Amino acid sequence: MRAPVHAPRATARRRGHSQKLPAPRPGSTTIVADEEHAQAIEQSHRRCEALGVSRIEKPDFALVDRAELQSLRERHRRLLDQARPVMAMLYEQIVATESMVVLTDSAGIVLHSIGDDEFLQRAAHIALAPGASWAERAKGTNAVGTVLMQEAPVLVHAEEHYLHANAFLTCSAAPIHDPRGNLLGVLDVSGDHRSYHPHTMALVKMSARMIENRWLAEDHRALMCLHFQRDAGSLGTLMDGIVSVDADGRLVGANRSALEQLDQSAATLRTQTLASVFGVSLAELVDRFRSPLASPMQVRPRSGCEFHLVARFNWPVWASHADAVAAPLVAAAAPVCAPVDCGTAPPDEARPGRLPGLRTGDAAFDALIERLERVAAHDLPVHLVGEAGSGRATLAAALHAERGSGRLIVWHGSAAAPPVTTAGDTLYVCAADRLSDLQQAALLQRLQLQPGLRVVCAAQRPLAELLAEGRFEADLFYRLTGLVLTLPALRERSDLPVLVRRIVEREAPGRGLQTGPGFIQALQCRAWPGNLHQLVGVLRTAVLLSEGPLLSVDLLAASGLEAAGATAGPAVPAAPDEVPPLSSPQRLQDVQLATMKQAVQAAGGNMTEAARRLGVSRNTLYRKLRWAGASD
Repeated sequence: MRAPVHAPRATARRRGHSQKLPAPRPGSTTIVADEEHAQAIEQSHRRCEALGVSRIEKPDFALVDRAELQSLRERHRRLLDQARPVMAMLYEQIVATESMVVLTDSAGIVLHSIGDDEFLQRAAHIALAPGASWAERAKGTNAVGTVLMQEAPVLVHAEEHYLHANAFLTCSAAPIHDPRGNLLGVLDVSGDHRSYHPHTMALVKMSARMIENRWLAEDHRALMCLHFQRDAGSLGTLMDGIVSVDADGRLVGANRSALEQLDQSAATLRTQTLASVFGVSLAELVDRFRSPLASPMQVRPRSGCEFHLVARFNWPVWASHADAVAAPLVAAAAPVCAPVDCGTAPPDEARPGRLPGLRTGDAAFDALIERLERVAAHDLPVHLVGEAGSGRATLAAALHAERGSGRLIVWHGSAAAPPVTTAGDTLYVCAADRLSDLQQAALLQRLQLQPGLRVVCAAQRPLAELLAEGRFEADLFYRLTGLVLTLPALRERSDLPVLVRRIVEREAPGRGLQTGPGFIQALQCRAWPGNLHQLVGVLRTAVLLSEGPLLSVDLLAASGLEAAGATAGPAVPAAPDEVPPLSSPQRLQDVQLATMKQAVQAAGGNMTEAARRLGVSRNTLYRKLRWAGASD
């Protein structure tokens, strides 16, 4: 339905009916409506006439008794729980407009309302209060009652109300459906017609969709949820089409946006499968989206419409409900070696895992794992600071897996607001240090409305630095910084041989590949600016090109690693005369130590400046020099 346009003292024409809508009262405003809107109002008026509703008699203000209202609220407890935080957010958008937000059940009985105190008192005089019925047979043409008849959003403005007593109102309402298309209730904003704003209807429809999405996510948390859009840049927004997929690849539920984009009814969609609608198999999706940071998949189903989609599912829950598909994939994803050796991988290679399995023997990284294990059972926010590719997403996924419930929702920051979340979910904010002011405000609002939401945020710079620079919202900062952990860069870790063995075993399962002479040493001499991302790319290339049982050093050149230089140190290269040449049989530790000492000397003894030039942390520089001094 197109948005109505304001026009003073205009009258909406009604097709096929000789009676015109009542003339506007002095000082009121009406709307020039489109044909669809005018027909909806006309049809409602006819229904009211057929029901014998009086326009001028005092309407029925009776409310259901307290016990019955309590019983209704208990019966609709889930709807109330899903709707209350959304209603609070909606009211914040219309505050000071002499309006109220109303939730009714599928029969039109008001379950809950919030709003302006003064307007609530006026509304009480027309029984716009919990326990009142706003079905058409009780209150004539009104947004709630007409939505119940049409099951589509409806605006009823001023004298469009059938009862004269309600002519001071403008009401914007939208239906709330469950994933199977059944009507759950109605969300409505009612207010003084003089304060009406055309954007109100858009806010109501968006809020109703938000409740529906929350309901679908909770209803089908054990299933795969497929999010899709025609525009890849719109993925992760409230307008995502969402369908639920069971272990047999059947579509068992959908939100309203999905039905609109696919141009199908809920009943028709439930007869379809992944292959028939999207032209993709369940196994392909599970394999592609085992990593929560996998890029969207582009599909062109038989309908000809191109979609960009991502699949979200909780691996432990999914594996227990989808044996036919998940069992072989779980086996393939499981570590080849002992449970303690299940591997650490970068975000694009992350797979289901638990925190204990990420231990590698590096003291700093293992200490970090131990701290995460201590807070895993709590909703404490976690802030992971580290370079790109240092394993932040892998840690976030493992921390969420420890909870064993809810979904891991990834927010890349491409959308203005975080994706829809429900109780028990973990929201992973990929680049918290690059959030705009608008995105920070949206995230803060989400945390205020969902106090039990676990948030794990990743950043390359500590948020405290941004706060000091005035570039980060203070209230949001204090909500996000429960446990702050700094991940070591790959060049600072002592577990490179372990990581290499795990990645090679995963990339070439069953081949028994081993590293040849000098292979590990050649890797240890690199600075690894891309961290684990880069390491996986290099090893994958070497594995694919290898022909025998050994990975030889010459395979590294194919990935451009030789061009990266042979020093283990600086992300910002030192001057040529500061780095000793790598002549013959020098030990790697000797080269590192000499480089560090020369960097300290070149920086005039300033350890902070030397660490900056070397591209390592100040603590790492101190630790390595202290260790070298103790071993001399």
